[in-house]
Amino acid sequence: MPERLTARETVALVADADSFREFAAPPRKAPPDGPLGWQGYDASRARAAARTGEQESVVCGTARVEGTRAVLIAFEFGFLGGSLGERTGDLLEAAYTHAREHRLPVVPLIATGGSRMQEGMLALTQLQRVARQSALTREAGLPQIAVLRDPTTGGGWATLGAGADIVLALPGAQVGFAGSRVRPPDADPAAYTAESQLAAGSADAIVTPAELKGVLGRWLRLLAGHGAGVTPGVTPAAAPVPGALGRDGASGSGWEAVERARAVGRPRAHAYLDAYFDDRLPISGDRCGGTDPGGMLCGFGERDGRTVAYAAQTGTATRPAGYRTAARLVRLADRLGVPVLTLVDTPGAANDAEAERQGVGAAVAEVFGAVAAARVPITTLVVGEGGSGGALALAAPGNTWATPDSYFSVIAPELAAAILKRPPEEVRPTADQLRIRPQDLVELGVVQGIVAASAPRSVTGPPPPE
Repeated sequence: MPERLTARETVALVADADSFREFAAPPRKAPPDGPLGWQGYDASRARAAARTGEQESVVCGTARVEGTRAVLIAFEFGFLGGSLGERTGDLLEAAYTHAREHRLPVVPLIATGGSRMQEGMLALTQLQRVARQSALTREAGLPQIAVLRDPTTGGGWATLGAGADIVLALPGAQVGFAGSRVRPPDADPAAYTAESQLAAGSADAIVTPAELKGVLGRWLRLLAGHGAGVTPGVTPAAAPVPGALGRDGASGSGWEAVERARAVGRPRAHAYLDAYFDDRLPISGDRCGGTDPGGMLCGFGERDGRTVAYAAQTGTATRPAGYRTAARLVRLADRLGVPVLTLVDTPGAANDAEAERQGVGAAVAEVFGAVAAARVPITTLVVGEGGSGGALALAAPGNTWATPDSYFSVIAPELAAAILKRPPEEVRPTADQLRIRPQDLVELGVVQGIVAASAPRSVTGPPPPE
């Protein structure tokens, strides 16, 4: 079991020195032994207060984390298991309200066993109250970054934790909707861990206590710092088009364009992201059971002092979880007012039986919908293969560019020839008929221009929108 820090120790771990300013608890009069008259409840609260030095199961206030101001909500597990009651709800509502009034991000530092039994259904309904505050904060365009401590279970996980925009977890933390005493006796304990939630797409990263302040500070700077562009009513400038990293020069034929795009040594997403960003952090998972780390890279990065979100295909067939993660990324960036960069590079959406069972069609539809509905500008660069709808889903209408070693096609030339019942020797001429070379795409108006490899940030064709 990992070491359990108190609420104030956790605040001290992440907050800049002497920057924490605690909120006073809103006044509330309660009948003896609480709203249910639960015998001994007042005595339990008194013992918890004496043991922890706290008057409630959360400590809330503002602090700076690596220089960025935020509202911190730190749970005290030693106070009745960090459980939520009516007074907890009062403190949480006040914290979220302060965050919206002062336009600050919210950082729940969670360690809770769930709702407080001694207050019955009144305790459980605090989850609705918390969910409402989180939704209002989301609508205000303010980020919520949760840190899962040990344990994070029950309604606290289902609202403050799983409902956050970014979910970080401490190693070995118990994380799950069911607490340890209410699970089936034969349940695999490994399923209720931070590591399991990461693998299942419900958390973004495991962060050690020693790394937590630095990682949290980077996230706050990216999503709520000066360069985040989160200004109500103001549309941010589009992300600049990346420079090409591969071979320069036009492809002589459609098949040559295909071969260049499929070349083993061609630069892929990692190289483009490394060259483009000064700093970046990934998000992980589709929040419904899946990840696609080998097929889709998503996250937020800093370029020239500005925050840009990214969704980048890696050259493999994209899995349903990859598309859902990209859709999650685009929707989050849209809420936060952050421009988006997408890198297209896939032979197409995964089409195996398991992909169908995982809902690949619906997942691709999610990305099409997220891109179509986005209010922030999206910039797209085709860096390799542009295979059919699985590639087009990430492409920004009217702001898609291509590198010299790329192609974009309604279907792969081999598959087109097969559908048309042409012999194998007709694949190459079919590639020419499809007009898939970058220069063909410019002429057809599918892409805006071809990015020059010799000048990292210059392009041919019309200048990219600012």
